[in-house]
Amino acid sequence: MSLDPRLLEILACPQDKGPLVYHEKDEVLVNERKSIAYRIDKDVPVLLADEAIDWPEKSQGEN
Repeated sequence: MSLDPRLLEILACPQDKGPLVYHEKDEVLVNERKSIAYRIDKDVPVLLADEAIDWPEKSQGEN
């Protein structure tokens, strides 16, 4: 899946209003300043503050 670059230019984090980085492989939009991510559900970004997840997610081998 790919998001339209024009859409990425206008999307902002609902928590700090800053830009988001698209991680196509993980299908998330990431706020690197706050270390959180928002999922993309059926090509629609879910930009709800209470739906944010911690980022980066810990892999199984990390402590």
